Amino acid sequence: MEKKRILILGASGFIGNALYKELCPYFDTYGTYCNARRSFEDNKQFFRYDLDEDDVVQLLQKLRPHVIISALRGNFPAQVLAHQHMVEYVSENDCRLYFISSANVFDAYRKFPSYEYDKTFSDSIYGRFKIKIENMLMRLPVSKYGILRVPMVFGNTSPRVKEMKSFIWGNEPIEVFPNLVINVTNDDRLTQQVHYLINQDLGGIYHLGSKDLVHHDDFIREIVERIGSFNPIYKRVYTSNEERYLAVLPKDHLLPANLQTSFQDIIDHHVLK
Repeated sequence: MEKKRILILGASGFIGNALYKELCPYFDTYGTYCNARRSFEDNKQFFRYDLDEDDVVQLLQKLRPHVIISALRGNFPAQVLAHQHMVEYVSENDCRLYFISSANVFDAYRKFPSYEYDKTFSDSIYGRFKIKIENMLMRLPVSKYGILRVPMVFGNTSPRVKEMKSFIWGNEPIEVFPNLVINVTNDDRLTQQVHYLINQDLGGIYHLGSKDLVHHDDFIREIVERIGSFNPIYKRVYTSNEERYLAVLPKDHLLPANLQTSFQDIIDHHVLK
């Protein structure tokens, strides 16, 4: 039986590369990179793709993937155009598109966490851009797309943890938001969840974060304690007088218990091994 062919757009980034490492032992997996790095240039499974210069359709027609995972970053208008082309391709071929979206599609709602079928509403340019692409996908049959909304993503090599380490070692303040209530995930758990969705041929909207909530400052302080014995400087940032939520909780599309996670799991097992 032919292995599923998977194309990860943005496979040189933190999340895209974690997905590539998770999926490549099981599927015929390809990835794209933009900025040349020897490890990607030498890997025959990787193709150079520049959002601003290249047409994604040529790559899709060459590889004929069964699954596309979009973990792209970069110029927003160029991303919108690329996703328009992907949606056209998916609608005409035996293919599903998984789009890594964000909790920011709900960042205008401050009083509650958000669930899969809540109406999206954003104050930020980033959130509105993600909503635009989500709306494109939702015109496809549900079997043809997966919208994967993720909260803050941590992990050993995550940009967030690297930045915290550099602030600690540089004696610079780490920003914490005492009034912000979030849920979280990490690269290990996120990639396992995406692997499951692909295996089960599942489409629709999924919230891939911890099933519980935590204050941003409590979470960051506990992670920093795991990094080592330091006396970090914290800069407490208040963006509102009340508690505000930026959390995407699963309700309608629950994954199996072994794939669910809590914020304490992320701290204990996944952030810093």
